[in-house]
Amino acid sequence: MNKRFETMQSKRLTITAFDMKYLDDYYHNFDKEITQYQYPDPFDSLESARKCLQEFIDAAARGEMLFLALLDSNATFVGSLEVHGLMEETPELGIWIAKEEQGKGYAYEALACVLANLKQTKPDTWYVYEADLRNEPSMKLVSKFKFQKKEIDEFTTESGKELKLQQYFVQL
Repeated sequence: MNKRFETMQSKRLTITAFDMKYLDDYYHNFDKEITQYQYPDPFDSLESARKCLQEFIDAAARGEMLFLALLDSNATFVGSLEVHGLMEETPELGIWIAKEEQGKGYAYEALACVLANLKQTKPDTWYVYEADLRNEPSMKLVSKFKFQKKEIDEFTTESGKELKLQQYFVQL
């Protein structure tokens, strides 16, 4: 991972490369309610979480993505932010915030900080951001950035979730 992205500081958050010391927090907070309007499902075991998250850590080490833990001022894990396909023309953003930390502006703060850092090396890049039409907080979040509305993708996941994802291209 690029040294510039290993640790970033926003007003209230430390945004740092994900480390397995956050595995338990990730696993317990990435639950059915958090994933209700997302493609992924909660992990069925701590070991399956470890395996998937290690793959993300490895991809980040190869420079293919950013996989970041979001920590509050007490160094408490509050969520995760990913930038997938970092070397592609339009990388994809993913973010989630633990239930008890939602509504505090952490998602916007984290995305703005990461996008500001990315803009220094990729100034004209647009990033894919998808939000289910029924997920009001995620739909409101995108409006805080420069954005272009793209298509809606309606489908059923392998686990049976029916999603209605509005795709956007976003920039800071």
